[in-house]
Amino acid sequence: MPRSLAIETSGRVGSVALAEDGRVLAESQFPHGLKNAATIIPIIDQLCREHHWSPRDLDEVYVSAGPGSFTGLRIGITLAKTLAFATGLKIVAVPTLRVLVENAPSAAHNVIIVLDAKRNQIYTARFQRANDDWLEAESAHLDSLSAMLARAPRPVHLLGEGIPHHRQFIPSDDPGILLTPDDAWRARASAVAKLGTESARAGHFADPYQLIPIYIRLPEAEEKRLAAQANHTQP
Repeated sequence: MPRSLAIETSGRVGSVALAEDGRVLAESQFPHGLKNAATIIPIIDQLCREHHWSPRDLDEVYVSAGPGSFTGLRIGITLAKTLAFATGLKIVAVPTLRVLVENAPSAAHNVIIVLDAKRNQIYTARFQRANDDWLEAESAHLDSLSAMLARAPRPVHLLGEGIPHHRQFIPSDDPGILLTPDDAWRARASAVAKLGTESARAGHFADPYQLIPIYIRLPEAEEKRLAAQANHTQP
């Protein structure tokens, strides 16, 4: 029975979870703002000690891979890769937007994920429920909430931490647009564990040497650097 660690650091609140053969045993939350991967190690160590596990007892690590907070994603991916190199764990990279849709209410059939990308843009995807699973109607990309709503069937549920930042783009006179409760807007390590287990059983592991976060757009600092470089090289 594989023992696994799930890591979720893409949003304002992070979490880690332990699972055995796909069954979540424990989950621990921590605030966003951790500066590097090493600061999560004591949290994981405490969780493992409570279940009489050591890092060597783990077989797999599942990590929320983005899009989301640039700093948070780097921390989560770095931690997963470090554990893989140090202990030989297999890694599963789980798309964060797929993790988020696990929080959708049971009555939802169409869901738009809303994560703030600044400049009136969102990191988003649209999912449709098919029996007991979610299918991507639109894969992860950069867009505006107005454009996503214009294309979406009704009723459609909105879910994600970007909702407060883009509320002005939600028509107040459209009863087919439904907001999920704000406690559903955060990605959770328990969902990463569920989806990671499914991918691991299908043999979908990531190469730790090649694994990078799903950014969709370059970090702002990198965009500015490239723009300055381009301006410098222009005649």
